[in-house]
Amino acid sequence: MRIGLLGTGNVARALAHGWSAAGHDVLLGSRRPEERTDLGLPVASLSETAAHAEVLVNATPGTVSVELLRSIGAPALAGTLLIDVGVGLSDDFTELSHPNSSLGEQIQEAFPLTPVVKTLCTMDSTVMVAPDGLDGPSTVFLSGDDAEAKRTTGRLLTDLGWPPSSQLDIGGITTARGQEHFALLFMGIANGLGSHTFNINVVTRPPAQSPPSM
Repeated sequence: MRIGLLGTGNVARALAHGWSAAGHDVLLGSRRPEERTDLGLPVASLSETAAHAEVLVNATPGTVSVELLRSIGAPALAGTLLIDVGVGLSDDFTELSHPNSSLGEQIQEAFPLTPVVKTLCTMDSTVMVAPDGLDGPSTVFLSGDDAEAKRTTGRLLTDLGWPPSSQLDIGGITTARGQEHFALLFMGIANGLGSHTFNINVVTRPPAQSPPSM
């Protein structure tokens, strides 16, 4: 698929390398592409990236994402799956910019003709593209209102190394709040561990076993 990644930071670059290795056609979008020619990845303007993409990925700082997407324009985004991995955090990482909502919801509200799926925002960039590097399986969440958009996102997650058994659809776009609000706990866990390279795993009870036959 043609995947356009809005942003040129660690997350955008990691995802671009991961999907490129899986055979996808990736393009990074920047407000100043002429200054980002040293990344070893193709870079274009935001509008050019949106026009190129079958799937767009928002990997921009969550405090400016909606403004940045508006600069591209709703008509250019209409009908294009947008995978949102951003989280709006204060500069000291102690407060959320959407405390009673989520960035995913804000994007979906601003662009109603663009199906938005929230995912991958509960981990750092190294885990996003190498989940098998952890000591055991872990969980990636999906939030969104469009079933087909979530199915496409699931396939792209599989291409990054996330098997369907590790993917958990938690409901509509309003459930993106839980994913994004985990950022505060993520920072606490990272401080406790002294590392950002970890993830969480949803563990359930084993299915009830039938009594042995006599």
